[in-house]
Amino acid sequence: MRVTQSLQQTQFLAALDSLESNLSQTQNQISSGQAFTTPAQNPFAAGSVDNYNQVLAQSQQYTANSNSAQTSLQTEGNALTQLQDQLQSLRSLALEANSGIQTGEDLTAIAQQATQIQNTLVSLANTQDGNGQYIFSGFATQNQPFALTATGASYAGDQGQRQAQIAAGQTVAVGDSGAAVFNETKTGNGTFTVGAPVGNTGTGLIGATTVTGATGYAGGTYSIDFTAPNTYQVLNSSNVVVTSGTYTPGQAITFAGAQVTLTGQPATGDTFSVAPSGNQSLFTTVQNLVTALQGGAGNGSGQTALNNSIAGALNNIDQAISHVSTVQASVGGRLNTITTQQSVAVSQQTQLKQSISSLQGLDYASAITSLDSQNTTLSAAMQAYTLTQGLSLFKYI
Repeated sequence: MRVTQSLQQTQFLAALDSLESNLSQTQNQISSGQAFTTPAQNPFAAGSVDNYNQVLAQSQQYTANSNSAQTSLQTEGNALTQLQDQLQSLRSLALEANSGIQTGEDLTAIAQQATQIQNTLVSLANTQDGNGQYIFSGFATQNQPFALTATGASYAGDQGQRQAQIAAGQTVAVGDSGAAVFNETKTGNGTFTVGAPVGNTGTGLIGATTVTGATGYAGGTYSIDFTAPNTYQVLNSSNVVVTSGTYTPGQAITFAGAQVTLTGQPATGDTFSVAPSGNQSLFTTVQNLVTALQGGAGNGSGQTALNNSIAGALNNIDQAISHVSTVQASVGGRLNTITTQQSVAVSQQTQLKQSISSLQGLDYASAITSLDSQNTTLSAAMQAYTLTQGLSLFKYI
C-alpha cells in the first residue's frame, strides 16, 4: 500500500480530531461536575439516572404537598386553639350569669360580652390561609363560610374536605369544613337533651343528666309530667306511661336508660321534655344564650326559666368544647403523619441523590489527571504533525 503525503495528513487530522474531542469531553466533565452529560456517553448509567431522577422529582413533589398541607393544618390548629379559649371564656360567663345573684344590668353586660365572643367566633370561623383561601369553607375556598344571622350564623361553604397526596398511595385531609367543625355540635349531654317549656310555673331546675344501664339510652322522646308538686310520671311519644313516682329534689328520675336529676319545686302541670341529642350550630348555642341573658331574670319562674336556659347552654357549650377538642386531636394526628412522612421522604431523597451521584458524579482527581495526559498527548501530536509536514525529499536534492 502506497502511503502518500495526503493520506498521512488525513490520518494525522483524524487523530488530532479524536484527541481534541476527548479533551473537550473531559473539560465538559470538569466544568459540569458530571461523568457524562449525554446518554450516548454512558447509555446504561444514563437510563438508571433518568429513572432515579423521575422518582426523586415525584418524591420532591410529595414533599411540597406535605409542606403545603402542614401549613394549612397548622393554621387550622391555631384557629381551633383560639376557638377553645373563646368557648372557655363563654362558659365562664354562663356560669357567672347562672349564679342567681346577677342584676338585670349585670346580665345585660354579660350578654354584651357573650356577643363580643360570638363575633370573635365568627372571625375565627372565617380564617384565611396565606393564599387568602378560607380554611373552613370545604372545597369552596373562595367563599366566606359564615355570616351572622338573627338565630346564629349562615354557612356558605360545602361539606368537602380537601386532600393532599403526601406519598405514593397516601393522602391526608388538609382541613375540615365549617359544617363539620361549627354546625355538628351535639346538644344536651351528647346522647339526649332535657328542656323546660317557658310555660312552667314552678321552680324546677334541670340538673345532671346521664346515661345508665348496659344498653344505654333507648332513644325516642319522653316527657316528665308533674301531676302534683311531689308526683311525676314519664310518658313516651305515644303518651304511654313509662314510669311514675314520688318526686324528691336532687333524686334522679330513671327511665329508658336515661337518668335526669331535677332540683327546686316544680308546680302541678309543669313538664320537662327529653329527646335524643341532635346537631346544633355553635353560633345558635351562643345566640340562644345571648337571647336568654337579654331577656333578664325577674323572680320565681322567670329566674327558673333563665337558669334552665343557661344550664342548657352550658351543656351545649361543653359539647362544643369536646367536639372542637376531637377536631384538634384529628388535626394533631394528621400533622404527626405528615412529619413522619417528611422524615421518610428526606431519607429517600438523600439515598436517591447518592445513587445518582455515584453514577453521574465526577471523580475530579481522575478527570484532572486525564486532562493533563490528554493535553500532553495533543501537544505532542501537533508537534509531530508539524515536523512531519516539513519533511520532503526535495530538501535533500
